[in-house]
Amino acid sequence: MSLLEVEGLCVDFGRRRVPAVRGVSFSLSEGERLGIIGESGSGKTVTALAVMGLLPETARVRGSIRWRGGELLGRAEKELATLRGNAVGMVFQEPMTALDPTMKVGRQVAEVMLLHRETAGAAARPQVIAMLGDVGLTDPERIADAYPHQLSGGQRQRVIIAMALVNGPDLVICDEPTTALDVTVQATVLELLDRVLTAERAACLFISHDLAVVSQVCSQVLVMLDGEVVEAGPTSKLFTSPTHPYTRGLVATARLDLVNPGERLPTVEDYYALGAGQ
Repeated sequence: MSLLEVEGLCVDFGRRRVPAVRGVSFSLSEGERLGIIGESGSGKTVTALAVMGLLPETARVRGSIRWRGGELLGRAEKELATLRGNAVGMVFQEPMTALDPTMKVGRQVAEVMLLHRETAGAAARPQVIAMLGDVGLTDPERIADAYPHQLSGGQRQRVIIAMALVNGPDLVICDEPTTALDVTVQATVLELLDRVLTAERAACLFISHDLAVVSQVCSQVLVMLDGEVVEAGPTSKLFTSPTHPYTRGLVATARLDLVNPGERLPTVEDYYALGAGQ
C-alpha cells in the first residue's frame, strides 16, 4: 500500500473559482522521494498545502488525497492536526517566518513533541538537544537556549528540519527549503536532508523551482506548469532527456551543455503553442 496517494487533485479559489491546481496525481511509498518542480505560481505549494489540509477556507478542493489508504479530504481539522508534526513533518521556505521570534528554539522544538507525545517538559529537553545535534548543529545546548534572531540562516533552517523530524514522521514535505540560503549553506542543508531522510527512512515530497536541487534529493519528479503536471518520471531521465518544451527550458538553465550554440531556449509560450493549458 502507498503511503500517500493523490488522485485528480483540483484546487480553485474565490468567487470566480480561479483554478490553481488541475488534475494532479501522484503517489509516494515509504522511503520514496518525489520532487515537484515548476516556476512560481505553477501550483507546487498549493498542492503541498492541500495534502496538509492547510489551504484557506476560500479554497475548494476536489479529487482524492489518501493517507495509508484512508481519505483525508473531508476530515475534521482535529483529525488532520494529529497528522501534522507527527506522521507528516514540514520544512518551510523561510525559517524566520516559521519560527516564533519570542521563544527560544529549544522550547519550540519541544512543543512539537509535547503536542503529539506523552512527554513531560523536563524530559523533552534531552531529546531536543539530541535532535539539534542530529541535524548538524554544533553546541546544541547553546542553540536550544537561543532565540531565532541569534542564529544564522543556515542554523535556523536546521532548527526547522529538527522540528519536522523530531517525532519520527513517515513523510516530510519540504517547500523550497533552501531558497533563502546562500549556495554554500544550501549544499550543506541538502546533504543534511539526504542523510537524515535516509537514517529515518522517511518519504519526502520536495518542492522547488530548481531541478538541479531536486536532482540531489529525489529519484522521481513531477514538472508543473499553470497548475498541471506536464511531465513526470525518474529525475535522471528528465535531467538528461526531457521531452516537454517547458522541462527542456528548465533543464537548459541548469545544464547549458545540452544547448547548442545559438539555439533558442524553449519558453512557456512554446507550451501554449502545443495547445495545452487553454
